[in-house]
Amino acid sequence: MVTDDNVDENKSFIRGKIDKNVPEDLVQNGKDKFQEKDDQNVDIIQRCIGVLGRWQIYVCLIIFLVKFPVAWHQLSIVFVAPRVNFTCAENDTKDCAANCSKHVFDQSVFSNTIAMEWELVCQKQYLVDFAQTVTMLGILFGNMIFGYMSDRYESFQKLVHLNLGGEIPLVIAVALQAISGLAAAVSPWFWLFLIMRFLAALATGGTMVTSFVLVMEIVGMEWRTVLGILYQIPFNLGHLLLPVISYYLRDWRHFQAAISIPSIVLVSYYWLLPESPRWQLAVGKREEAVQSLKKAAKRNGLSTDNIEDDIGNYLRNKDLKEAEKGKGNIIDLVRTPIIRMYTIVICFNWIVCGLCFFGVSQFIGQLGGNIFINVALSAIIQVPSTFGACWATKAWGRKKTLIIANITAGLALLLIAVVPSEPDWIKPTLSTIGMFGLALAFPTVYIYSGELFPTVVRNIGVGTSSMCARIGSMIAPFVASLVTVQPWIPPLIFGVVPLIGAVLCYKLPETLDCKLPDTIEEAEQFEKKKKKSNDTENYFLNFFNKKELVTVKPN
Repeated sequence: MVTDDNVDENKSFIRGKIDKNVPEDLVQNGKDKFQEKDDQNVDIIQRCIGVLGRWQIYVCLIIFLVKFPVAWHQLSIVFVAPRVNFTCAENDTKDCAANCSKHVFDQSVFSNTIAMEWELVCQKQYLVDFAQTVTMLGILFGNMIFGYMSDRYESFQKLVHLNLGGEIPLVIAVALQAISGLAAAVSPWFWLFLIMRFLAALATGGTMVTSFVLVMEIVGMEWRTVLGILYQIPFNLGHLLLPVISYYLRDWRHFQAAISIPSIVLVSYYWLLPESPRWQLAVGKREEAVQSLKKAAKRNGLSTDNIEDDIGNYLRNKDLKEAEKGKGNIIDLVRTPIIRMYTIVICFNWIVCGLCFFGVSQFIGQLGGNIFINVALSAIIQVPSTFGACWATKAWGRKKTLIIANITAGLALLLIAVVPSEPDWIKPTLSTIGMFGLALAFPTVYIYSGELFPTVVRNIGVGTSSMCARIGSMIAPFVASLVTVQPWIPPLIFGVVPLIGAVLCYKLPETLDCKLPDTIEEAEQFEKKKKKSNDTENYFLNFFNKKELVTVKPN
C-alpha cells in the first residue's frame, strides 16, 4: 500500500534536489522503450551503473527492511486499543452512567490495552480515536520535516564541508523511532503516551520519505515504477506480522516495545548503506561519487572506463539545464480548468485511499470473529494485490485499474452494511475483498498522479495530492468508531467514498504510453485535442451508422 506509504515520486516535492538532474520528460509511464533522446539527457546514474543490477538490489533489500516498522507503527492501534467488552464495577449502575467510577474489562483476549489502563471508554472513547489521529498527523509532519531536513542537510554540508553520509536523515529517523516507541511503551500517563506516539509517527514519516528517496536515487528509470510498487510489499508483510506479534503479546506495553525494538537494529544503516552517488554529486563530492559509481559498476559487472568522463560532461551541463527548467507553484494546480479538474479528482482519490485503507484496517478489528485471523487475512490479500498492480497498471492502464480497484472496494464494503452477522465469516471475507481493492488503488493513484501533472507542477502536484491521504487517514479512526452508534454506518461511508472516486476518474485521461506534458499549456491543449478527436470520431461513427440504416431495404 501505498500506502501510505508509498508516500510519496513525491520524493522530488519533499526533497527537491534528488531529481533536478533527471529530465522530467523521462519519467517512466509504462513504455517498454523510451523515446529517442540525446545522450546528454540520459540519467547519469543509469549511464554509469545500469538500470538495475546486483548493487541496486542489495541496497534496495536493506532499505526495504525499514517498511516493517512503518506498518507496525501506523497500524498498531488495532491491537493497542482493540474493542473490548466492559461493565461498571458497581453492578447496580449502568456501564456508562455518570456515577460509575470504575469499569471491569473482559480480559479473555487481551490482558491490557490503553482503554483498560486509562479507562478510555464511554465519554472518553474519543481519546482512542484521537490517539490514531495524532499518529497520522505525526506521519504528515514527518514527511515534511525529514524531507526538508534532507534538502537542507545537503546545503549545510556544502557550506561547512562535512564528510558525512547522505543516509544520516534516515539514521536519525530510525533512532528517534526506536527511542520514542520504547518511551511510549513505558509511559505512565496518557498525555505522555500521545506525545511519544506523535514523535514515533513523526520518525516513521521520516523513514518513509528518506528511504523511498534513496531507492529512487539509485534505480534506473525503467524500473522506478515497478520498484515504487514493490516497495509496498515489506509494508504488507509488516502488516501481516502485527497479529502474530499481538497473539503472543497480549499486553499493549509488551506489544509496543516489541514493534519498537527492531528499529534499534536499523541504526546499523549508518555502516551498511553506501552513500548515494546522486546525493554525492548534489553536494559537490565529485571524487567520492566517481569512486562509488565505479564500485557499483564493478558489482554489476559493467565497465568503469568512461565513468569519470561521463561525470565531467554531466557536471558541465548541469547548471545550464537547471537554468532552462521552468517552475510552477501551488496556484497553478487550480489556475486553469483542466489542471484544476485533475487536481480535484486525484486529491479526492488520495483521500479515498487514506480514509478507507486505514479506516477499514481499524474497522476490521471491531468485526465479529477472531481479530487475529481477520487482520491477518486483510494483510495477506494485499500481497497479491500489490503484485497485481504492477501488471494491471500496464495491461489495463492507470485509469481503468483505479476505477476497477475503487469499484471492487466500494461494493465489497457496502455489502458489509447489509449482510447478516451470521455466519461470522461473511463480513471479514467482504472486508478482505475491500482491502484487496484498496491495496490495488493505493500504488495506482500514486503512479497516476505522477503522470497527470505537467513537468512544471509535477512535484508540487504529487506532493500536495498525496498529502490529502493524510487528511483521510486522520479522519479514518473516527469513522471506524461510528460502529458503536450503528454498525452499518462505517461500511456505508467506506463503501460510498471509493465509488464516488471511481465515477470522478472518468474525467481523467489515460496516461499509459503517453508522452507526459511539460507545461500547463501542453496539458490543456492535449485534453482539448483529445475531446475534439473523440467528438470527430463519434460524428463519423454516427454518420456511418445512419447511412447504414438508410441504405437497408426491407424484405
